[in-house]
Amino acid sequence: MKLNGSQILMECLLEQGVDTVFGYPGGAIMPVYDALHAYSDRIQHILTAHEQGASHAADGYARSSGKVGVCMATSGPGATNLVTGIATAYMDSSPVVFVTCNVNEHLIGKDSFQEVDITGIAMPITKNTYLVRDVEKLADVVREAFAVARGGRPGPVLIDIVRNATLAQTDYTPLPREKHATSGRLGALIHRASRDNLCRLGAPEPDREDIDLLVDMIDQSKKPLVICGGGVVRSRADEEFKTFVECIDSPVAVTVMGGGGISGRNPLTTGMIGMHGTQASNHAADRCDLLISVGCRFSDRVGLNFDSFAQNAKIVHIDIDRSEIDKNVQTDHHIIGDARQVLALLNQKVSQRDNSAWKEEVFSFPAETIYEDTTDTLTPKQVLSSIAKILPDDTIAATDVGQHQMWAVQHFRFDYPGQLITSGGFGAMGFGLGAAIGAKAANPEKTVLHITGDGSFRMNSQEMSTEEYYDLPVITCIFNNGVLGMVRQWQHLIFEKRYSQTTLDRGPDFVALANAYGLPARRVSTVEELEDALHEAMELGTGYVIDCAIGQHEMARPMISAGDHITQFLVD
Repeated sequence: MKLNGSQILMECLLEQGVDTVFGYPGGAIMPVYDALHAYSDRIQHILTAHEQGASHAADGYARSSGKVGVCMATSGPGATNLVTGIATAYMDSSPVVFVTCNVNEHLIGKDSFQEVDITGIAMPITKNTYLVRDVEKLADVVREAFAVARGGRPGPVLIDIVRNATLAQTDYTPLPREKHATSGRLGALIHRASRDNLCRLGAPEPDREDIDLLVDMIDQSKKPLVICGGGVVRSRADEEFKTFVECIDSPVAVTVMGGGGISGRNPLTTGMIGMHGTQASNHAADRCDLLISVGCRFSDRVGLNFDSFAQNAKIVHIDIDRSEIDKNVQTDHHIIGDARQVLALLNQKVSQRDNSAWKEEVFSFPAETIYEDTTDTLTPKQVLSSIAKILPDDTIAATDVGQHQMWAVQHFRFDYPGQLITSGGFGAMGFGLGAAIGAKAANPEKTVLHITGDGSFRMNSQEMSTEEYYDLPVITCIFNNGVLGMVRQWQHLIFEKRYSQTTLDRGPDFVALANAYGLPARRVSTVEELEDALHEAMELGTGYVIDCAIGQHEMARPMISAGDHITQFLVD
C-alpha cells in the first residue's frame, strides 16, 4: 500500500508494539503530528510542558517497563531541548528512540529557520543516529533503530527525518517484529552484529572457559564481595543474581544504578558502595580477596581512587560491553556477556559455600546511616521511613539529583528492577518528575513516588501540568532545606564554608505552585503531618505535592572526597 513518510512512521511504531509516545509538536514535525491524529486510538500521545520533560518521561517509561521508550520533537530548539534527556539515557543505558524532524532537504546546511544538525550533536551521546532523506529508507531505519536501542547494552537512538520525507509517498509493506531478524538489510545487520560480538545489537555469547575460571576463583576465595550494578537491572537478572550470591554466600554492595537488582531487604546486602557508600560496603571492598562486579562500570563515584580500589582482591568484571573492561579499574579476569545469561551459566556450576566469618566481619561495620531526630524539622530518615510505612512496598520511586537522591538510595528498600528510576551517570537535576510521569504511564496500577529537592524541583516543575491533565498521579516529596544541598555540603566540608550562590532564599511557594496546576499540596515539618499528608495522597488518588521541611545543615553521609581511598571517610 502507498503511504506517506509520516504514516509509515506510525505503522512502524505499531510494528514495535509502541502504545505511548511523549513529545511536543512544532513546524517541521507537523506532518507527523497530522498522521498521529488518525492513529490516536492506537497510539497515545502525551504532550508535556517542555521537550526535556518529554525526554525524561520516555526514559522513565523505558526503565520502569523494560520496553523501548519513544519521544518526538520538532527541529531546531525542539531537538536541542532533548539533549539533556538523550545524554541521561545514554549514560544509564536506557533504551529510548528519539524522533525529530528537520527542515526540507533543500534547506539543509543553509542556516534555515529552526535548522540544527541534531544528528551531529547527538552522535556522542547515542548508540546511533540517522538522518533520513529518502522516504523509501524510512521503514528500515525505524526498525533498525529499535533493534539497536534494545539490543546488546541498551541505549538511546535518534532518528532525524527531513520534512519532505514525511510528506513523500512510497510503498509500505508491513513487517512483524518477529520477522525483522530474517529480513533484508536489517537481518544482515543483526547477523553481522551477532557474528562480531558487538554490543550494538546482539549480546555476545559468554566464553565457557571464562565461566569455569571464575568458578575456580570463587572456590579459592575466603572473602568474596559481589557488586550489583545497573547491568543486573537492565537485563532483569534479579532472580539469577539472588541465586548466585546466596549460593556463594557473598555480601553484596549495590551501586546507585543497581538499586532493585537485589532486594534491599536481602540480609546479604551491605548497601550502597562508593562516594556515599556505607561503611560496610566500602570496608568490604577494601578487605575482600575476590571482588566480582556484575554490570558495573566502576565510575569515579564507585571506584573513587582507581589505583587503590579493592587493592587486596582479585577483580572480576562481568559486563555486556567489552569497552568497559579495564577502562577505569584493571581487572584480573572478565566475562563478556549479558548479566542474566552469565549468571545462569554460573549458577549451573557454583557450589554452596559458607562465609559466615567473613560476613560477620563485614557487618561489624554499619550498613546504614543513622540520623538523630530533631524537633522543628524532619530528618531524611524520618521522611523515608514514613514513606516506606504508608506507601505500598512495590511503589516505584523516581528521584532527581542531589542529597535527596543519596538519602533515597540509602534508606528506601528497592526490591525489583525498575523500581528505582534515577539519573545516575549524568546526574541531571530536573529528571525526576518527567521520569515519574513516564513510569506512571507505563505502570498505571502502581503507586509512583517522586523524590526531589527544592533545587531540582524548580527546574521542571511545569510538568505538574502534564501530570494533572493526563491523570497520571504522582506523589512528590520535596526535601526542602532552602539550599542547593549537595553543592552546599561540598562548600561546607571542602571550601571552608564559603556558601557561594547555594542559598535558595526565594520563591516559589511550592504548595501554592502545585495548587496553581490543580494539584493538592501540603507543607509538613513533623512526622505526624507527613504521615497525614501521605494518607491523604493515597486516599485522593491524584497527583499530590508534599513540601517537607529539612534542616539546612543535613548532610548525605557518609561521604568520601573525589579521588580519595574508598575507606577515607570525610564524614561518616
